[in-house]
Amino acid sequence: DALFHALKDARGGIQWTQWEQGLANREHLALEKARNELRDQIDRHKFYQFLFFKQWQALSDYCHTRGVKIIGDIPIFVAHDSVDVWANREYFKLDHQGERTVVAGVPPDYFSATGQLWGNPLYDWERLKANGFQWWIERVRFALSQFDLVRIDHFRGFAACWEIPAGETTAERGEWVAAPGRELFTALTAALGDLPIIAENLGVITAEVEGLRAEFGFPGMRVLQFAFSSDDENIHLPDNYPRDVVVYTGTHDNDTTVGWFANLSKPNETGDERQNEREFCLKYLQSDGREIHWDMIRAALSSVADTAIITLQDVLGLGSEARMNLPASQTGNWKWRVKPEVMTNDVAARLRELTETYGRT
Repeated sequence: DALFHALKDARGGIQWTQWEQGLANREHLALEKARNELRDQIDRHKFYQFLFFKQWQALSDYCHTRGVKIIGDIPIFVAHDSVDVWANREYFKLDHQGERTVVAGVPPDYFSATGQLWGNPLYDWERLKANGFQWWIERVRFALSQFDLVRIDHFRGFAACWEIPAGETTAERGEWVAAPGRELFTALTAALGDLPIIAENLGVITAEVEGLRAEFGFPGMRVLQFAFSSDDENIHLPDNYPRDVVVYTGTHDNDTTVGWFANLSKPNETGDERQNEREFCLKYLQSDGREIHWDMIRAALSSVADTAIITLQDVLGLGSEARMNLPASQTGNWKWRVKPEVMTNDVAARLRELTETYGRT
């Protein structure tokens, strides 16, 4: 990793496929020459990483002494311009120059009418399987050394991935291609034991995906903001939850609850449906809407879901200005940061009262 970043820095940040052929192909002599020439830069990156992990360990220890567990995230895919792909080209669907032949995404869904074109390279699952999924085993092993639990993003991709031809400008044209999820998680369990994993099973979910999740005992997800857009059989309504789920008021991909609710009052091409959603939400929660974030928090905490997760933006009752991420957009995301002064004793006391009332202390 340190060598990769030193090489990128020395070449103005250009993608690794544009490096000299010997370096792009990781030829031994070219790499040894680079290591000698960039020794100081490589050591600098190693030192940065040392400082980060020292600070992270201190934070982790601080949390654990107070009974706080940390949930990490494992995106199913990795970036094309990354050390993961540069050092392991054989495990990805690339051409002889290292360029992507197909890319990842999802078809049109709740978040985007044209789908989400993520652009990540897709795995060559046959080659990964031939090596006993060792690359994945080491990836998960490292994640579990840093976190107490991990949420695997886009879990449905372990049953089938949406493959989009490289060069497409939207995710509309693609096909579902099967992935060996059962074999992968069998290998992971054999190598690492019981896996403390949360499966992000949102979107177009099939019986095969749910069967895979259930077979390995991974809890799935429910999102309250999705609960009111249909009828009383909606799986995101709290009275339809099984116990083995994690309920969220909203995720990093959603608007804040206050922002989401405010937008339900704004007309659009499906204005009637949104008004119905708003009315159903208020009726279900027995709310007047003035403190919709606390009403949603109460619904999550009072549900039978094994785990409830509330975003800090919702605890603080913030609007769309505090949204973390807008799917299918490339700029302006992951900018919000909490300021210490907004974490008041009144907010903490109210959250504690609800947590204790519903037996989640």
